[in-house]
Amino acid sequence: MKKLSILFFLLLSILNLDLRSQDIHLAQIQEAPLVYNPANTGFFSGYSRVIAGYRNQWASMGKPYQTMGLSVDGGIFRNRYKNAFLGIGLNIFNDKAGAAAIQLTNVNFNICAILKASKRTIFAAGIYGGISMNSGKYSNLTYASQFNGTEIDPNLSSQESVNYHNFTNSDFGAGLAYEYSNLKTHNDRDDIKSIRIGVAAYHLNKAPQNFGSNTYTTTTGLSITKDPYILPTRYVASIVSRFDINNTKISITPTIIYMRQANATEITAGTYVKYRFKNGTKITGEKVENCIGVGLFYRVNDAIIPQFLIDMGSYAIGISYDANVSSYRKASRTVGGFEISLRYNKLADALFNKRSEYTKGKK
Repeated sequence: MKKLSILFFLLLSILNLDLRSQDIHLAQIQEAPLVYNPANTGFFSGYSRVIAGYRNQWASMGKPYQTMGLSVDGGIFRNRYKNAFLGIGLNIFNDKAGAAAIQLTNVNFNICAILKASKRTIFAAGIYGGISMNSGKYSNLTYASQFNGTEIDPNLSSQESVNYHNFTNSDFGAGLAYEYSNLKTHNDRDDIKSIRIGVAAYHLNKAPQNFGSNTYTTTTGLSITKDPYILPTRYVASIVSRFDINNTKISITPTIIYMRQANATEITAGTYVKYRFKNGTKITGEKVENCIGVGLFYRVNDAIIPQFLIDMGSYAIGISYDANVSSYRKASRTVGGFEISLRYNKLADALFNKRSEYTKGKK
């Protein structure tokens, strides 16, 4: 635990940069595995997993950012091979904001190769590919030329030529993950210590963002053509861990994630404290574990994020709220973002089934 704490603070000190918002982000990091690394696809305890999420940010501004996501993933060939299998998944999200309802919709297909190198170590390498659709009601935009002396009047002519349009691009990325875990089996429970380190890159193809015409005419009548804006690659590094405290029903899950896209960077760190009122153990073959968790996370220079989780084994619900602490709080009035997630994970009798799989693998 001491080594992990040192690693966390060292990473924070190395990445002590000016932080700004970039790309999509969610507060419940552990409930958005495919958003942060395609190498997490199928890389979990269980057979299939569905996660749905909704985020409403800056509601006090009148036209809040709204993000909705759905991911489905699982493993294939688990019954055929003992130490290796494939993870496949689908990740969909939609982000919409503003009076013009400018929105981004991504539909990505993920595939991941997962290799159990030893009893305690697992490696994973994943890729994704899909489409990115950008759209908006650009006629709803207002301009400074519509200021009537008191406020912006949308009924006044803007004297602007709105030439924005919708467009669709391809999107590709890749990621790697490594997990070390140590399992201690008891009659009434299993105690787990694990740490997963991941790195990923999104938008590797750097698709052009063609919102409108790239040709402009100056006041002198000179026509100028500019290159379209290129979507920068988003780089992600993460550490997600779990430590069951021996001889107790308490677990902690220290987590940190770092993202960088062009000159924008973001760090979010924190932990859940979970109380396990029903434990899983290999001795009985019962895997289902029930717990409640209270977490506190911090997005550096942006928000304090309390979180609450109810995990009933196969089903879980998470709730979080961003309390804005940046200079933007003067406009947001500290109202940040509300977020909720729902998860289904086919876990029931997983350890018993694994025994069957092991037997099949030896035949």
